[in-house]
Amino acid sequence: MTTATDALTSLRALVGRPEAEFHDGQFEAIGALVDDHRRALVVQRTGWGKSAVYFVATMLLRARGAGPTILVSPLLALMRDQVAAAERAGVRAVTINSSNRHEWEDVAARLREDSVDVLLVSPERLNNPDFRDTQLPALVDRSGLLVVDEAHCISDWGHDFRPDYRRLRDLIGRLPDGVPVLATTATANERVVADVVEQLGVGREAEVVTIRGPLARRSLRLGVLPLPDATARLAWLAGHLGDLPGSGIVYTLTVSAAEDTARVLRRAGHEAHAYTGQTDTAEREDLEGRLKRNEVKVLVATSALGMGFDKPDLGFVVHLGAPSSPVAYYQQVGRAGRATENADVLLLPGPEDRAIWQYFATASMPSREKAAAVLEALGSEPLSTRVLESRVDLRASTLELLLKVLDVDGAVRRVSGGWVSTGAPWEYDEERYARIAAAREAEQQSMLDYESTSACRMEFLQRALDDPDAGPCGRCDNCAGVWYPTEVDGSAAGEVGTILDRVGVEVEPRKLWPTGADRLGVPVKGKLAAGQQLEPGRALARLTDLGWGGRLRDLLAEDAPDQPVPPAVLDACVRVLADWDWNARPGVVAAMPSRRRPVFIESLARGLAGIGRLPYAGTLEWRGGPPSGAPGGNSAFRLASVWNRFSADGLDLPAGVPVLLVDDLVDRRWTITVAGQELVRVGAGAVLPFAAAVRS
Repeated sequence: MTTATDALTSLRALVGRPEAEFHDGQFEAIGALVDDHRRALVVQRTGWGKSAVYFVATMLLRARGAGPTILVSPLLALMRDQVAAAERAGVRAVTINSSNRHEWEDVAARLREDSVDVLLVSPERLNNPDFRDTQLPALVDRSGLLVVDEAHCISDWGHDFRPDYRRLRDLIGRLPDGVPVLATTATANERVVADVVEQLGVGREAEVVTIRGPLARRSLRLGVLPLPDATARLAWLAGHLGDLPGSGIVYTLTVSAAEDTARVLRRAGHEAHAYTGQTDTAEREDLEGRLKRNEVKVLVATSALGMGFDKPDLGFVVHLGAPSSPVAYYQQVGRAGRATENADVLLLPGPEDRAIWQYFATASMPSREKAAAVLEALGSEPLSTRVLESRVDLRASTLELLLKVLDVDGAVRRVSGGWVSTGAPWEYDEERYARIAAAREAEQQSMLDYESTSACRMEFLQRALDDPDAGPCGRCDNCAGVWYPTEVDGSAAGEVGTILDRVGVEVEPRKLWPTGADRLGVPVKGKLAAGQQLEPGRALARLTDLGWGGRLRDLLAEDAPDQPVPPAVLDACVRVLADWDWNARPGVVAAMPSRRRPVFIESLARGLAGIGRLPYAGTLEWRGGPPSGAPGGNSAFRLASVWNRFSADGLDLPAGVPVLLVDDLVDRRWTITVAGQELVRVGAGAVLPFAAAVRS
């Protein structure tokens, strides 16, 4: 039997079709891995069959006595689909991830017994101290194949760069001679390809085999429909969702936008559900299954439903708001039309897109000051991230990302019990980060160019991916004319506007003091005592909401002038108070002091007091001047910056009367918590926080 014959037999077992044949490039990749033990990069469109390459290669290598395949995959959804596909072909595949801790010991035992063909792991798992130090070395020594799926994540230039993927370069360098390596992706331009090839080639002089095919999906019919605001976009979607073929995905840029959109679509009679990073694992699995079985019309999703989700007959993808680059956009629209002749793809861009892009871009970039603070705080004794939060003023998500970057660069190391400094010299690579920032800005401009181009949209996306086969598609709205309705039904817009005009977000009171506050001079620990907790509060809306969020973002932007509260915002705030089911109605209104918006806050507090016929007690004062530093930060540092900084001595407060405490924006909630406790100290009754907005 030849490799070609064995490979074709394995392919037909994998896909369950006795007549199946290889696509162009599939056997070429398999032969490079199995016969030549090469390192290969496969860049092919979603649905081409990249998983068939590594499963068939695994089956052939295992038959020749090789060890198990290590498959690095980024998402649990991807792992679930791959394990199911492998089982159908008789490949024994297991996974180690955060959702199956109860199975880890059994998986380790099966690896020792050599009864596992494929081990799927997340890139984060490679740096888990126990797995990295006790299981990975032996696994690497006997591995038969290493597969890096979604390999664009390795690259700084990839649209979904993840620091943990950078560790794969070290893993590749530790492989025994002769172990083949396969990297796969559907979204990589030439710059990303060159970066991935360089990392695949570490420790080897032989050239990396690159197999690249045309990336266009001919079934896709692309279009862009600019509409004036969120109400119009949602009204269009609610009115025309039923016209889109089959079932599909509506992508949004934020969690709250996904939830708002799903609620609007359900009110319009559509079977729609939100799918975000905040959706728990069991519900995600259920929603994925229901979409695959066409039991729902649409999932309204953030990027959490992305790489690896496989529904060959997905009929449409709509974007409410644009991703920040054409490459990221094509990665998501590539979910549609894999096994259908036609699938509709429509982008409804929003004026808020650029602000959201900028937020995510800056959140993911380490700064020199942040890195220096982390390195100064770490020593040779392990510190957990919670302890580190009390020593550096960074939010947990930012801190964890920065630690990963420093770990990959060799400056810190994750160990049992936390993180330590390696003592290795480290310098902030300003030039590198400046190049990345410039590339991100260019990608954002390219996305705007895609929205406005009069040329073929598919060709535009292909050229963004440096596809040599780029050419007019003949199907998009620029090639063949507008294929989607452009009108927005007035009654639908009115109904959507009513839904988006929903007001009121609960502000949960703080119940636990932040870990490490005592190390910053704040003598608190554990739970807040009953007398220290505020009442549940309210805000008009989240800044990320589709309804009032947009108006509040403009009003409370950093560069916005301080001005009295607009009448429409005041009226909406009054509606929030009217719907508030408080335990005790406030008897007086007080205002928070502010460095940036004192006029806005005082006018809002006075306006609410006047309409509610309540006395206005005045504005709290700073004790020793306002806190230093920017708002936000992590909880321990924010608490320390405002501790004992408020004075209510000058307020006209009746003893024991509940107080409505008014602010502009609530974020970490420590400022209003400390101010509320000062009100209680001077004799106020319950404190009910109220803000125009919460950050998210």
